[in-house]
Amino acid sequence: MAELVLIDKKDHVARVRLNRPDKYNALSPEMFVAIINAGQSLAHDTSVRAVILSGEGRGFCAGLDFQRFMEMQAQEPSENKDVKADLFGGVSETIANRAQLVAYIWKQIPVPVIAALHGVSYGGGLQIALGADIRLASPDATFSIMEIKWGLVPDMSGTQTLRDLLRLDVAKELALTGRIVDAREAVEVGLITRVCNDPLTEAKTLAREIAGKSPHAVVACKHLFETAWHSSAADGLKLEEKLQRTLIGSPNNIEAVMANFEKRAPKYKDRD
Repeated sequence: MAELVLIDKKDHVARVRLNRPDKYNALSPEMFVAIINAGQSLAHDTSVRAVILSGEGRGFCAGLDFQRFMEMQAQEPSENKDVKADLFGGVSETIANRAQLVAYIWKQIPVPVIAALHGVSYGGGLQIALGADIRLASPDATFSIMEIKWGLVPDMSGTQTLRDLLRLDVAKELALTGRIVDAREAVEVGLITRVCNDPLTEAKTLAREIAGKSPHAVVACKHLFETAWHSSAADGLKLEEKLQRTLIGSPNNIEAVMANFEKRAPKYKDRD
């Protein structure tokens, strides 16, 4: 069996590719495990400064593979004992269960994650994309909070990611109808960041730019906005000060200043 998730690293940028193209990268139980493993490995890789998340084939991800899950239900327990099929099972060191973590892990990765989206991003596929910090989409890309079609609700951390992007009434309307949204409307309502003719090339350019900044400052910046956005003013201001105190006078801060004055490319040290 081909690897369900491919990871390539170059110049401090990790490219993660969902690799089940014959099924529109639909989420089988094995796919859940592979995506979580990929995210957890990158979360602990201090050499990585930016991540690109994309899908192989004709689309990013069509959502849950209901056929595969139904097949597994019909199997004897011994036939799938190695597959973590309990999607509601807890995962150590995180508040999310397994179903939620496949999308929420991208918020927990300390470095920025850029999703390059094409074709379909439906249901769980859209929720995975929502876990990214930035979403770039092709003009023909389509999106749907599709769980209602199957008599379900979004349960892959969608409530925690949609609230940062959409008005409540818009989120309710999309979740209650499951209707398909094109790229233009997705930008208007806030589902995606912007439309690009070639989102993958754009994502690579953006990732290289971010990877060229101080990795300590980049990680601090993501943590600051993830934490302070929903905190009180007092807590947000305290966190700004706390993080800035760790950066001022640090080796990478000094290198950034010197590189700017000397008009040269900086040479930053990786995070510890």
